[in-house]
Amino acid sequence: MHASPLTYRRQIETILLGWGARIEAAAATAEILLYAGISGIDSHGISMLTEYDSRRRNGWLDLKAKPRVISETPASVLIDGGGGLGHWPGSLAMGEAIARAKSVGLAAASVRNSAHFGACGYYTKMAAEAGLIGIATTSAMMIRVAPTFGAEAKLGTDPFSFAAPGEEGKPFLLDMATTTVAFGKVRNKRNENLPCPPGWVLDSAGRPSTDPADVAERGGFLTPLGGSAENASYKGYGLAAMVNILSACLAGAMPITDPARATRPGGPEIGHFFLALDPKLFRDPAEFRADVAAFCDSLRATRPLDPATPVLVAGDPERAAAERRAKEGIPIPPGLAARLQEIAREVDVPWLL
Repeated sequence: MHASPLTYRRQIETILLGWGARIEAAAATAEILLYAGISGIDSHGISMLTEYDSRRRNGWLDLKAKPRVISETPASVLIDGGGGLGHWPGSLAMGEAIARAKSVGLAAASVRNSAHFGACGYYTKMAAEAGLIGIATTSAMMIRVAPTFGAEAKLGTDPFSFAAPGEEGKPFLLDMATTTVAFGKVRNKRNENLPCPPGWVLDSAGRPSTDPADVAERGGFLTPLGGSAENASYKGYGLAAMVNILSACLAGAMPITDPARATRPGGPEIGHFFLALDPKLFRDPAEFRADVAAFCDSLRATRPLDPATPVLVAGDPERAAAERRAKEGIPIPPGLAARLQEIAREVDVPWLL
């Protein structure tokens, strides 16, 4: 099954409104899940509705939440997400960081008391499209990752993104989990009853596994970036710790390692961090963009190992996917389609896909 971008977005928004979400929250969430779906980031597209459905049933999401500013300065803003999905407060936060950076050159925004906010790259793309360097990080709701040498989970996928404007319409855009893969890829394998590639997951005893249910249902772990201590998983572990310090500790969100998270009314809360930097602080912005564009083009011009597989730069795969999917539609596997259809039926909203 393939869905047009418009239908894909409308289906997401329809289900969210059926759950009772505010119009602004439904619109922001649908926009950001569409960005992921059309960009080929299927782990963070419409499949996230299956996760959000589970969390709302557990009482972990306030779909009526309205974000509010707690404190602000000319170069910063702190927003309380109200315990709702993070897409709306995340968009507001990065928008504020961008506006302030345009004025003073460098600005940061934090969000606390929030939930999952979608793909990090959406927010840094906002900054790059405004001619700024953007950084975004977020802590995680679910604990699924054991630190290097650990036999119990203490961390989440803890992603971050970095973007910089270069050639028009082609920013450098890095968006990555600090695990070998995002949990959404494991969830999608489980939805379709497919095995994971070796190296993605460990069972509850810390042994290598290819069964997605080991992580999703049986207390197993995702592997930190690097996979094992021998392959430098301490790097992924260190990056995850950095992300949590920026996202949770700085914002005043509950750290993922706090034992009280399990009993907190309303479920676990997470934090987000955003930074926008105007290149004009250092040099002419047009010259900076020209250098970024030339640098990226030089990387693309690298002689490839296989002529059929050219060297790419962060952001290239997503742009290629978006161009293709805008024409062909966004694929929705049968297992996921069945789950989504059931969700739509349960809240009595139209099935549009």
